[in-house]
Amino acid sequence: MASWVLFRGCGLRILPAALPRPRSGIPPAASLKPLRRRRLLSSTSCLCCSVGLAGRRDWALRVSAPLQVAPLEEGSTMGSGVKEEAFDPGTPPPFGLAQIRAAVPRHCWVKDPWRSMSYVVRDVVVVFGLAVAAAYLNNWIMWPLYWIAQGTMFWALFVLGHDCGHGSFSNNPKLNSVVGHLLHSSILVPYHGWRISHRTHHQNHGHVENDESWHPLSEKLYGSLNAVTRKLRFTLPFPMFAYPFYLCSRSPGKSGSHFHPSSDLFVPNEKKDVITSTVCWATMVVILAGLTCLMGPIQMLKLYGIPYWIFVMWLDLVTYLHHHGLEEKLPWYRGKEWSYLRGGLTTLDRDYGWLNNIHHDIGTHVIHHLFPQIPHYHLVEVTEAAKPILGKYYREPVKSGPLPFHLFGVLMTSLGCDHFVSDIGDVVYYQTDPRLNGASEAK
Repeated sequence: MASWVLFRGCGLRILPAALPRPRSGIPPAASLKPLRRRRLLSSTSCLCCSVGLAGRRDWALRVSAPLQVAPLEEGSTMGSGVKEEAFDPGTPPPFGLAQIRAAVPRHCWVKDPWRSMSYVVRDVVVVFGLAVAAAYLNNWIMWPLYWIAQGTMFWALFVLGHDCGHGSFSNNPKLNSVVGHLLHSSILVPYHGWRISHRTHHQNHGHVENDESWHPLSEKLYGSLNAVTRKLRFTLPFPMFAYPFYLCSRSPGKSGSHFHPSSDLFVPNEKKDVITSTVCWATMVVILAGLTCLMGPIQMLKLYGIPYWIFVMWLDLVTYLHHHGLEEKLPWYRGKEWSYLRGGLTTLDRDYGWLNNIHHDIGTHVIHHLFPQIPHYHLVEVTEAAKPILGKYYREPVKSGPLPFHLFGVLMTSLGCDHFVSDIGDVVYYQTDPRLNGASEAK
């Protein structure tokens, strides 16, 4: 019989010739001395290491040997007793952005304005249809159903305006701007102000200080917050109502407004765009005020006010869970460790069941973050094409039922433990404040 040799790369020794050869194919576990595990690199050591990508850091994926080699059962393979070291998402990927780009089918880069407009027409018709039906029935049993449905459709309108902001709606900047303003102004979002800050988010995704949307608080900044602010940021339902306040004053540690042309968010040549969007937003406020006088405040609250806040909750829920809530902590970066690719790979896809099509596959988020110019109707296909390259850097989303109720548990868990990151280190992970909400020490 051939010699029984296991590769040194797996950390196993060559089996001594003196050992008896059992019928199962390898020696019994009791006949082998325990083998040492190769020591795993702790996350703490990652945090303390500030060497850039150019340094000689050993990021290779290592394999540790089991303490004992158990006998193989019939039909099993020789390698079944070998356990790989846990995957570290903070290691630089063995592929580049160009390799992912090369996997994208050519037709998926094509933007079809007619197809994009068809989604706009569909959603606008549904929005007006729901409003007319609710006003006609005027039934308190039906109103809650209307609020949920209409708030979800407001969110769908936002996603189409979001595509306009990225230029994935069409190749015509004027068409993108006109449609984007109409859609976003109708739901009280300043189109250009949001577009520019969202561009900043994409350009700096995964960066502790430079990211714009739901970025982590540093330990020092977290410690400077008063108890009320901490409670509002991490206790449901308050974080789900954050978006209008973010538009006015951004996140803790940042200053500026999405409405003010001189805000830190914008450069001088963007002032005209910001003023245009603020005027459009103000025009919508005037229209809503006029309708309130015409129909009465209660009717406007039922038709528009409550659905608006349902939309805000959708926006905060979805955008938060695209960057938080994985059972295994995801890294955030600083300094030389950050790159566009590594930051983008920390985003998450989510499955929303029946709602995926309604809100235009916004849950297919990883590829969108890497290539935001790809139209939303190609994101699923591109994701499937890119998975073989992304490997373990892509986290398959949990399959949802018809409605994504499972995500509320994910949200509550994340808000309970993802509080701040260390002030030092170029690769950092969320830590937990055990004093907040009676949380226990993070493991």
